[in-house]
Amino acid sequence: MKEINVSGQTRTATGKKASKLLRKEGMVPCNLYGEKKGENGLPEALAFQASFAELRKAIYTPHVYVVNLNIDGKEHKAIMKELQFHPTTDALLHADFYEVNETKDITVGIPVNLTGHAQGVRDGGRLNLSIRKIDVTAPYKNIPEKLDIDVTNLQLGKAIKVGTLNFEGLKIATSPEVVVCSVKATRASRSAAAAAEAAE
Repeated sequence: MKEINVSGQTRTATGKKASKLLRKEGMVPCNLYGEKKGENGLPEALAFQASFAELRKAIYTPHVYVVNLNIDGKEHKAIMKELQFHPTTDALLHADFYEVNETKDITVGIPVNLTGHAQGVRDGGRLNLSIRKIDVTAPYKNIPEKLDIDVTNLQLGKAIKVGTLNFEGLKIATSPEVVVCSVKATRASRSAAAAAEAAE
């Protein structure tokens, strides 16, 4: 996985008013969840703030990053778990991070990359990509930047489902019934098929 550096500072003032003031200054309120658990047994959050200018590099991109967080001089490796955007302006309101290490499994959506030229497309069909990411589980060091899926043998009218895929060192967390891609018939391919039948 690609890595990116983000610096931040702990924040003591929380709540809507404090968060609004932070955003006016170009900062984003964030939480980092790690191994530490509270009295209720749930992960305890470290509240911090980071500049939007640094965070945007990891947000507006198709890539999935491990974020090297430097909070008040202390280093943390994390992945983004949840982003909250304003419903009308799409401005980033809040970001949640989840701390990772080299042995702990994480589940993250990795971009799909279709390779090869599908047989069904050569026969006049159209290749449809149904999902852009597949959720996989593994220690972050084992997770690739993208998942290559060869479509060379995909026939007209056929589909590739998640359940037929296998990636070394990764457990697939997306439902096996989900369709990744398919080759749909087009008017040209139907005309070609009809002409072939007539010729026979």
